[in-house]
Amino acid sequence: MAEELILDTTLTKAEKYRQLLPQIEALTAGEPDQTANLANTAAALRQAFGFFWVGFYLVKGDELVLGPFQGPIACTRIRHGKGVCGASWARAQTLLVPDVEAFPGHIACSSESKSEIVVPIIRDGQVVAVLDVDSDQLNDFDHDDQLALEQLAPLMSRWF
Repeated sequence: MAEELILDTTLTKAEKYRQLLPQIEALTAGEPDQTANLANTAAALRQAFGFFWVGFYLVKGDELVLGPFQGPIACTRIRHGKGVCGASWARAQTLLVPDVEAFPGHIACSSESKSEIVVPIIRDGQVVAVLDVDSDQLNDFDHDDQLALEQLAPLMSRWF
């Protein structure tokens, strides 16, 4: 596949995800490099939806370490169980946070981030990374985001 996304801006969010996910799969098919695949996935999600920040934190020991991302500079390390990303890792479940200021222990990597969704990437029963998507708008993520990003997680787990 050429490194170009085909995006129909007239579609609903759910329809855009249905259009985008196969393109991400095709873009990463046959590419063995984890960094390249994570970087292109972050770029594709940001390009398709205009999210404020999209990126990955990789499990390294007892911390999440910043991986490929698109957006403003970010926190480099997050402890297990801390903030939304660390909590998603500890619980091994998606966290959809409509207002990050209301999340106990939220880590403010950017004061512009208002809502967030974090999806764990699980390989062989262990969280190996998390996909973190932030918005500069309150309550910007919903069930459509959660379903689609959770559908993407098994593909991403193959890169670990």
